[in-house]
Amino acid sequence: MITHRFYFRFLVLFFILGFMSFTRSSTGDKALLQKEKNVQNKVEIATLGGGCFWCMEAIYKRVKGVIKVTSGYSGGHVANPTYEQVSTGTTGHAEALQIEFDPSVISYREILDIFWQIHDPTQLNRQGNDIGSQYRSVIFYHDKHQEEMARNAIAELEKDKIFDKPVVTQVVAFKQFYPAEAYHKNYYDRNSEEPYCQLVITPKLQKFKKHFSEYLK
Repeated sequence: MITHRFYFRFLVLFFILGFMSFTRSSTGDKALLQKEKNVQNKVEIATLGGGCFWCMEAIYKRVKGVIKVTSGYSGGHVANPTYEQVSTGTTGHAEALQIEFDPSVISYREILDIFWQIHDPTQLNRQGNDIGSQYRSVIFYHDKHQEEMARNAIAELEKDKIFDKPVVTQVVAFKQFYPAEAYHKNYYDRNSEEPYCQLVITPKLQKFKKHFSEYLK
């Protein structure tokens, strides 16, 4: 009888401990998921086109609050386009940069402030010697707030006559973004000695570092 009673108590204790362990584990999992959700909620996305995405990537990846940058294509009618296809100017896509950022560190407006300084928003369908609609100046807004911020920013640029010519930057709703081929990733950092990088990207990067040092990581 004593044996049975001891065995019964052992089983009860076993189940109690097991339940407590499960409860702690479940609570821990929920806390972890909530933490991940909170981190995700802090991340916002900006999608911009301002000429060659190698230039855009080289600068934005060095900005405080920017978590990730991805070069790619957006705004066109061809699914999963290649670099060669986009380069023909017939896909409707622009070379674009998708920027994931922490709005508690840098605001969308500040992302745009940088945008106006690292390309020429008055050039239509080109940036310097890069010519074609794939190099157009464009802001792909992800929500009404971004659209309002973009349009207000352009209105202020025009009102304050920051540029000698009218701003031709398009402001259009974001639809789809296609990441560029792997060899475009970190292109400048891997190929900084190439003539294009030396003549086009390096001067832009140096200008940015000089005038916007407060934004640097």
